[in-house]
Amino acid sequence: MAESILTSEVLEPYAQALMSLGQSNDLVDRFGEDVTNILDTLNASEDLKAFITNPLAKGDLKKAVLAQVFGEAVHPFTRNFLMLLVDRRRVMFLEGICQQYQKLLRKLKQAVLAEVTSTVELNDDQKNAVRDKVKALTNASSVDIETKIDPDLIGGVIIKVGSQVIDASLRGQLRRITLRLTSAT
Repeated sequence: MAESILTSEVLEPYAQALMSLGQSNDLVDRFGEDVTNILDTLNASEDLKAFITNPLAKGDLKKAVLAQVFGEAVHPFTRNFLMLLVDRRRVMFLEGICQQYQKLLRKLKQAVLAEVTSTVELNDDQKNAVRDKVKALTNASSVDIETKIDPDLIGGVIIKVGSQVIDASLRGQLRRITLRLTSAT
């Protein structure tokens, strides 16, 4: 419940504002790249994430750090958007706003997100095979793949698209066999 309020009251309006700015300036895809870059940077640095969400850190210092970290790597409009989030004391929601923007972009492009969990990093051929399989299942025009590594998985992959889960892992297959055997007795 609280998450849906956060999404509708904070994340959605800011993500929608960035989307509107992108659409009016034909920069939707560029903003998408910037948002992905921001999310990758935040995921790679827990220190940066902790710093921008720290309410005790001064706004000017946050602006300086964000400008230094993202500098020329993002479009000037994106940089200004980051500064606006600091001014409005909403930068602590940066990760959620970026994720919400990605959802809006996928919806605009009729794309879906496939969350793929595997024991090892997938190579390009494997990613393309997953992409083709998900396209066939969902009739989406394109598929974004987000990979996660789970060493507890015995083998295979688990693919999640929206609320649909395709469990092609060895553990999942063993679980299904066990259920069939126990229900047969």
